[in-house]
Amino acid sequence: MFRALLLQKNESFQASLASLDESALPAGDVTLDVAYSTLNFKDGLAICNKSPVVRQWPMVAGIDGAGTVTESSHPMWKVGDQVVLNGWGVGETHWGCLAEKARLKGDWLVRLPATFTLRQAMAIGTAGYTAMLCVMALERHGVQAGQGDVLVTGASGGVGSVAVALLSALGHRVVASTGKAAEHDYLKRLGAAEVIDRASLSEPGKLFQKERWTAVVDSVGSQTLANSLAQTRYGGAVAACGLAQGMDLPTTVMPFILRNVALLGVDSVMAPLALRQQAWDRLARDLKVNLLEEMIDEIGLDQAQVKAADLMAGRVRGRVVVKI
Repeated sequence: MFRALLLQKNESFQASLASLDESALPAGDVTLDVAYSTLNFKDGLAICNKSPVVRQWPMVAGIDGAGTVTESSHPMWKVGDQVVLNGWGVGETHWGCLAEKARLKGDWLVRLPATFTLRQAMAIGTAGYTAMLCVMALERHGVQAGQGDVLVTGASGGVGSVAVALLSALGHRVVASTGKAAEHDYLKRLGAAEVIDRASLSEPGKLFQKERWTAVVDSVGSQTLANSLAQTRYGGAVAACGLAQGMDLPTTVMPFILRNVALLGVDSVMAPLALRQQAWDRLARDLKVNLLEEMIDEIGLDQAQVKAADLMAGRVRGRVVVKI
């Protein structure tokens, strides 16, 4: 038997901590003892039934996991290997990692970088790995340190916190946008040179505005993304990876055709394995591990439902690590 955060939907939705038999685990060629998981925005949506994230019932929640291989018929993995799982529809169409055990496809797994412990890997999680994908997308576009200010929206959240730390460590002058006045010192400890109120971006603004940003990492979407595009300098780029404010985008073609601004879509769920491995290798090289402790709120599996509700209500800073 193993404990898991089980989501069920018959006549009504129910989330509960359940004891399950290992025979119930889904098909897969690698079985893990999960040491740590985490709570991401998508986990919050699923656990609180706020959006149709889950597409197969019943479902064990948790799109992230870090643990040790206990069984494997996959050629890449052997018993004792330590691995990281991010995305691939886990927690949506395949049982996830807010559980003591998980059975997964070996092709989905990334080897734990030697730099990180299993706990640190989940302090990063999908949010931090997505932040790295955003940074890499901006670099591919030609964004370099010293070219001007880089804006990070939703900066006190998971993606934003890691993005601020990464971009600062890489030499960029980072401007962090947040609606939480109490988190200004936290963001400056992560490396932000300046903190601005998200209200300056979240309300409707002119479709074409004064040039401010060389680049942007946006996890908010909606009006915030529209204003960020309208304020991006000629030839700049915006990496978009989230929709915390909404999935709409009330903008025009003007930033694209008059300022040559690039809107770079960043997906972490189905990113190919080679790109994932590159992102984790870069995190191991570029992220200051000591800053992770600034971001972490560690909880037990039995606290995950309450913390998911806090996440949906905007009461969470940084990264939630779930010790399994």
